[in-house]
Amino acid sequence: MKYEAVIGLEIHCELKTKTKIFCGCATEFGAAQNTHVCPVCLGMPGVLPTINRRVVEFGIKAGLATNCAINQYSKFDRKNYYYPDLPKNWQTSQYDLPIAEHGWVDIEVEGEKKRIRLTRIHMEEDAGKLVHSGTTIKDSTSSNVDYNRTGVPLLEIVSEPDMRSAAEARAYMEKIKAIMEYIDVSSCRMEEGNLRADINVSLRPVGSEELGTRTEMKNINSFKSLEEAINYEIERQTEVLEDGGHIIQETRTFDPVRGVTLSMRSKENAHDYRYMPEPDLPPIVTAPETIEKYRRELPELPDARRERLEKECGLSAYDAGVITASRAMAEYFDKVTATGAEAKLAANWIMSDLAKNLNAEGITIEKSPVGAERLGQMILLIMKNTISGKIAKTVFQEMWTNPASPEQIVNDKGLVQITDTGAIEKIVDEVIANNPKAVADFQGGNKKAIGALVGQVMKASKGKANPQMVNKLIAEKLG
Repeated sequence: MKYEAVIGLEIHCELKTKTKIFCGCATEFGAAQNTHVCPVCLGMPGVLPTINRRVVEFGIKAGLATNCAINQYSKFDRKNYYYPDLPKNWQTSQYDLPIAEHGWVDIEVEGEKKRIRLTRIHMEEDAGKLVHSGTTIKDSTSSNVDYNRTGVPLLEIVSEPDMRSAAEARAYMEKIKAIMEYIDVSSCRMEEGNLRADINVSLRPVGSEELGTRTEMKNINSFKSLEEAINYEIERQTEVLEDGGHIIQETRTFDPVRGVTLSMRSKENAHDYRYMPEPDLPPIVTAPETIEKYRRELPELPDARRERLEKECGLSAYDAGVITASRAMAEYFDKVTATGAEAKLAANWIMSDLAKNLNAEGITIEKSPVGAERLGQMILLIMKNTISGKIAKTVFQEMWTNPASPEQIVNDKGLVQITDTGAIEKIVDEVIANNPKAVADFQGGNKKAIGALVGQVMKASKGKANPQMVNKLIAEKLG
């Protein structure tokens, strides 16, 4: 029997507020353990929480950006469960009346577009963090608890089970990440846990509408792990079903070192949490005019920006998709083209040499030593034929460590392109005279032989001869 995967994601997105959701403790990442805590976030008896208004604003903006209906009346609830990183023994979350519901985002995988529905977006507090002695909870002999993260504001973005592959799940999470970055509600640094996903996976026979028994994998915080965990779980469940077994509804953990999922505990249902309305927080009532105010404050979102780059800048769908995948890269691109640099050249340089250098040094585009304006200035030198594309690579590498302007670097290094026909013709004549075999090959019908001659001219000119002029002159001289 052939099976079909059914996948849904619960994405937890930490919000970039300065203070926690219900108290004044700092949300800064990386502080010494248990230093950003107070009686409220530690759940001491007799303390009262107060809602951070910024969290409500971010929740509404996230809902609007993902095409959700915003509930003018929503409330908080207590989600009761015991776990060491939850000091109150309940999590203040939202249950039946979340801030936003019934949205959607569009994804594209291998040229196929698909709409993924959102069930809801709700606000909640984060739990603390278990610091294990081993690599995962399964191979650890002890765990400590750091409560700094307790009370950090979260949005939980819950999808419908509309995804059918790991690739679709990755594309969906990438789209959510991009949207949250664009509307500036989260830093989305996955390595810091700003954005992580719980993955629900089940299998059903192809053609069936009935959902199978699902398993959940918690706290996946990289796109690579997301795909590997889903693919492994699909393979594992397929083997169980084909051997005549039954899938157990359970929570599993993913071991990225071994690339496998491991059982942790049986999976709870909603009724197991004994939800109850939060008595210490009033309902959240949002006026329609406030919602519209937040809607007007939204920036140009990824899909709209991608469409603009395709229509107005002439970029391919692929290039526009890469450039708009993050707000920082999209803004960098706009600043480069604002200098007058040609859009396609700008995209090529950003996606190739700039991306290569950023990856090599492990830094983000915001920290690039080559700012957008300087890259634009260098591209203008290419467009003016002051330098060739090949020379530009040398200039770019110099710009990485040298803060001087591209024009100054070109002049200081003597890299101005030779465009004088007489000077280039002299070099061409010498190369033709010194390479009789390549000349004979070309004249004998091997048109690729011209490449060897062009290469010799570029070498003799130290890369400064205009390549188009070189090609033209050689072709003319050899008939």
